[in-house]
Amino acid sequence: MKYVTTVNGKSYEIEIQADGSLTVNGKKRSVDFRELAPSMYSILAENISHELTIEQRGDEIEVLVRGHLYSSQVLDERALLMAQRTGGSIGDSKEASVKCPMPGLIVLVPVEVGQSVTKGQTVVILESMKMQNELKAPRDGVVQAIHVQPGQSVEQNKVLLTIS
Repeated sequence: MKYVTTVNGKSYEIEIQADGSLTVNGKKRSVDFRELAPSMYSILAENISHELTIEQRGDEIEVLVRGHLYSSQVLDERALLMAQRTGGSIGDSKEASVKCPMPGLIVLVPVEVGQSVTKGQTVVILESMKMQNELKAPRDGVVQAIHVQPGQSVEQNKVLLTIS
């Protein structure tokens, strides 16, 4: 089965073979993927181990790996064809929320309400599991609301700030 995955605006064609192997943009990759707990995964890719937190939010999938949050969309061939034919772009909404990918403590919010931000800009620094994680703006826009402050404990899925 073929999929088109868009990660932070860059597209990849992924094909899962019948034997469980996969190709990314036509290149065969060695990958082992295991679930550790709900939303927590271990992936061994090209003999390098990574721990991931993966959350699905509607059509969007957020992946937190090594302190970096990646926003992605995965479409199979049929869904991609439908989106192209209707002229739609998946994920184009007027408002975007940055949500907490795991429980933690807000260390810093380096933006203010009314400030313009660019896609990929750090908007919140979250400490979780003794690591500081930079949460990035999912798209260009203006910060409309900040729902947390430094020193505040937050639960998974809490909306931290809103961008429009």
